Amino acid sequence: MNPPFILFGRAHLIALAMVLAVPLLLTILVRCRPQFDPPARWLLAALLLPGWLSWYAVSASRGELSIATSLPLNLCDWAAIVLFVALVRPRQIPYELGYFWGLGGTLQGLITPDIAFGFPDPQFLCFFAEHGGVVAALFYLTLGTGLRPYWASLPRVIVGTFAYVGVAALADWLLDANYGFLRAKPPHASLMSLLSPWPWYIPELVLIGIAFVLLYYLPFAAMDAVRRTRKT
Repeated sequence: MNPPFILFGRAHLIALAMVLAVPLLLTILVRCRPQFDPPARWLLAALLLPGWLSWYAVSASRGELSIATSLPLNLCDWAAIVLFVALVRPRQIPYELGYFWGLGGTLQGLITPDIAFGFPDPQFLCFFAEHGGVVAALFYLTLGTGLRPYWASLPRVIVGTFAYVGVAALADWLLDANYGFLRAKPPHASLMSLLSPWPWYIPELVLIGIAFVLLYYLPFAAMDAVRRTRKT
């Protein structure tokens, strides 16, 4: 029997280190040899899509699939989809949605995973292939290809996020589900554990989400300010 998952145990820390190391190594390679950019993007896409689909395969093999829990209606699912599109054909809007959704949602999932078993359980491998693939993709697209968010990206991302919340809320109401954690907090320890009880944490999440969008845009705003200062 595989061991239980240990938060910040050795396997968890190694997985987090790989999520950071892979896009950084690919970025260094592509900066030295730009012709390797298409193969690097296709490699990440080839890791991201199977990782996402394999999660469903593992859940199905264990009898855990249900319409109330297994539709692609979590924010991580939407981040995986738009980043896969951005890897195959780099475009601004899929990239910027994936950038903010991946850092705002998927990164939190990597830090506090909702899994029961550790390495080498298939659930552990599939979870980090999917969620780690999302974060690795957004890091590579940002550092390796030159894509970046702009000030105009912020209202688009906020509108897109509210559209996701609307779809998830409708699915929760129709299916008695909890997509987007709009009806209950995650059962495991996470940042949401620090928030108020339902439903009061919903407006708190809205404010936190807007704060995260501004926070993740801050490095680019600072770089733009430095460049303007140098020009003057």
